[in-house]
Amino acid sequence: MIAFLFPGQGSQKPGMASEFEANFQIVKDIFAEADEILKINLSKFILNGPEDELKKTEITQPAILTTSFAIFSVLKKEFNYDLSKIKYFAGHSLGEYSALVSSNSLKFEDGLRLVHLRGKFMQEAVPLGKGSMLAVMGLSRDELNHLLNKLDKKEGVCEIANDNSNSQIILSGDEKALKKMGEILKQNQKKSIPLPVSAPFHCSLMKPAAEKLWNTLKNVKFSKPTINLVNNVNATSTNNDEEIKNLLFKQIFSQVRWRESIEFMLNNGINQFIEIGPGKVLSGLVKRISDKPITESINKIDDIKKIQ
Repeated sequence: MIAFLFPGQGSQKPGMASEFEANFQIVKDIFAEADEILKINLSKFILNGPEDELKKTEITQPAILTTSFAIFSVLKKEFNYDLSKIKYFAGHSLGEYSALVSSNSLKFEDGLRLVHLRGKFMQEAVPLGKGSMLAVMGLSRDELNHLLNKLDKKEGVCEIANDNSNSQIILSGDEKALKKMGEILKQNQKKSIPLPVSAPFHCSLMKPAAEKLWNTLKNVKFSKPTINLVNNVNATSTNNDEEIKNLLFKQIFSQVRWRESIEFMLNNGINQFIEIGPGKVLSGLVKRISDKPITESINKIDDIKKIQ
């Protein structure tokens, strides 16, 4: 059985989907629609950059959603891929919106507007330079929580943002607290790497962003997904439209339980994961979680031909 995975922020690069855009009218149409909906030249950033503009959160999020949905649309409509083979959709953070749009739970137009606002509000929630994120390698979540308990709460917020795999966990919070946590990890001979991000995503500092987004999110219509969705917050399958909406609100300031999401799907019969969208980040994470499933990623037309 197969699950489709949709990537999140960090997978973007100028030129993503350029081969698809050059060969399929449906991609040109989706890109033009995105430009019209947001009233910005999003397709230019997707196809040509510059990278500095594409890295801006409020551009990155709709750019990745548009790219992922365009590739999915080619797979579905140009290659007539049999979606009855797919048991689950799952997306990493922002990718959850791509999964919802692709499963007909959320209209592309609504999804695009939501992630554009989501990126804007997440960037505004914490002043630039005040928040940070830190990748920690080689520790389980329990082991990391043990070390987190050694951190003085006066240092500020320092929370697990992404439980990505058995060997990679991302921390998020106040710059001062993250720096201190890096020192604690070093003292315990554990490796950590500061991430080049513009805000401390998926921690309690993001609650103001979630509250701002809710003003729009609460009025958006969701439908029951045509493919079962595995959500980030609970790492379980969710099909109720109102519950999905509430989980998207919580997702902004909650831990992305990616490792548990993959394990949930493995325990429910999935033996193949196909990543739909730019990059191969999620395929790599799956391999770190389990060496049993087949993993594929679709970044170019030939990749689709391999999975037919």
